[in-house]
Amino acid sequence: MQGSTVDSQSQIAIAAEQSAAEHHGHPDYRMIGLYVFLVSDSMTFIGFFAALLIYRAIVPVWPPEGTPELELLIPIINTSILVASSFVMHRGQTALKNNDVKGLQTWFGITAAMGALFLAGQAYEYFHAEFGLTTNLFASCFYVLTGFHGLHVLTGVLLIFAVLWRSRQPGHYSSNSHFGVEAAEIYWHFVDVIWLVLFVLVYLIN
Repeated sequence: MQGSTVDSQSQIAIAAEQSAAEHHGHPDYRMIGLYVFLVSDSMTFIGFFAALLIYRAIVPVWPPEGTPELELLIPIINTSILVASSFVMHRGQTALKNNDVKGLQTWFGITAAMGALFLAGQAYEYFHAEFGLTTNLFASCFYVLTGFHGLHVLTGVLLIFAVLWRSRQPGHYSSNSHFGVEAAEIYWHFVDVIWLVLFVLVYLIN
């Protein structure tokens, strides 16, 4: 029974290597599709950022009078968590390049936990905010921008869980077969960069 399992694992690994060899020299259209999606998604964020900057330019007082100051402690902690998580996640992909699937699972698991911690911090901030979605224009921008980004963080965490689930199958990911891992990491880095821009525009220069 063990012999058949080993043979099966070997066949999966060989098939993955053959698939990689067949695609050698040809563009990976899955990756092209991912980059096209990220570019289009970034356009939505750019539209939100542009709207925020236009509002700041045309409204006499920004934020509008009576808007409570944003607390910076939780956002700074969240920023630190998200930035650090990108480095942690990269460790996972590096481990996979050495065919260390256990290392991939460990580092990606930590990244998922950090993403969940970020979302918990954002939920705490929402719960303790002194304004609501319809309080004024600034409040609406705040919730739309941070909420839309939070949705992306949640999506990233789900992608990581999908990678972790699929990594349970022997030979599914290896140094020669790792699109899912690479795609999840690229998406996570995208979410990280968007947050840095959002943090500056919403929290630092409001």
